[in-house]
This record gives sequence, C-alpha cells and structure tokens, in this order.
Amino acid sequence: MGNIRITKQFNFETGHALYGYDGKCRNVHGHSYKLSVTVIGRPITDTNHVKLGMVIDFGDLKKIVKEDIVDVFDHATVFNKNTPHVELAKELIDRGHNVILADYQPTSENMVIDFAAKIKSRLPENISLFALKLQETDTSFAEWYASDN
Repeated sequence: MGNIRITKQFNFETGHALYGYDGKCRNVHGHSYKLSVTVIGRPITDTNHVKLGMVIDFGDLKKIVKEDIVDVFDHATVFNKNTPHVELAKELIDRGHNVILADYQPTSENMVIDFAAKIKSRLPENISLFALKLQETDTSFAEWYASDN
C-alpha cells in the first residue's frame, strides 16, 4: 500500500502589524486565517489496530494543530518582539489582551514556517508533514512544502 496524504482545515482570527512595512499593513489589523495541514503516511494495515485503514486519525491531527496553533493564535495579536511594537504589546497585555511576541516579522510566510516547525515536532514517527497553506484573505496565501525544505 502506498503513501496517502490527509488534509485537515482550521480557521482562526488573528491580529498583527508589520513594523517598518511601507504599506497599510504597518497598522494593527486582523485576518480570518484559514490553515490547511497536509500530512503523508501509509494507512495502518494491522487488522487488530483500532485505527485500521487510517494514516492518522483526523481527531489526533486536530488535537495537535489546535493545541499548538489555533488555541494560541486565535483572537491574539502578533508582534515582532524585536521592534518598538513591544511597547504597544506591553500596554495591551496590561489591559488583559492576548498578545504573542514572535521572533519574526508576523507575515504569512514567517507564520507558516513557524507552524510547520511546531506541527512537525508533534507528529508520530510514521507520519510526515507534507504541506501547509495559510490563507490570510480570499486571494492571498503562503504555502510550505516539505519537498522545498
């Protein structure tokens, strides 16, 4: 039996600002992100295994992505911690807001790299991360493929 790709989609709302950017995205704003997570592996062939025929239980994949990404980033605001936005972040945190201070400029490109590392570290040995697609608008998205990395 060959390899099969399994994809699960997620939605979350996140705000951010791009410090030093020369367009509107330098202002604090938000997106309704859509994240597609594709893993690859061989379906379980052990007839005594409760997950016979599955590459990975969709529920198990959902648990990983929700815990490490969706539950963390949903309704949070992300700032690059190496910019003056840390002053704004501190003010928001002091007022009870959920703020993430990232080691990177919070573009879709950098977020998808971060998400790939987080997901890869949690997958079972026999499952590989194949691709991620992070869509920030209906017409704009960033993709990560294992084959490119």
